[in-house]
Amino acid sequence: MAQTKNARIKKEQKRLSKIFVSRSEKERAAIEALIKRAAYMRVTLEDMEADLDANGFVEMFTQSDKLEPYERERPVARLYNTMNKNFQGIMKQLTEFVEKEPVRDAGETDGFDEFVNARE
Repeated sequence: MAQTKNARIKKEQKRLSKIFVSRSEKERAAIEALIKRAAYMRVTLEDMEADLDANGFVEMFTQSDKLEPYERERPVARLYNTMNKNFQGIMKQLTEFVEKEPVRDAGETDGFDEFVNARE
């Protein structure tokens, strides 16, 4: 059975919150609203994508029976594009809070090369 939209949003909020668990309480308070917006937008975008896959980005439209119908962009396609752009902006903001891996010295390795070379 498919999850409800609210359950999917909560699941996404938990997933995103785990990424920032090591941040200070002050920073987490600052990004909590971003996480909530991002989770809502991601789930909504997934729903819109399903609709767009099923029904397409364009539809035939006419303003009267006397006029020939013409192809136009579906309103959900426009909403999808706008929301997706805003979602990318929020994700960029959240990414700035992700801890970066420390830069290694030139001679320091992570052990991957030694592992691969030991297998040969």
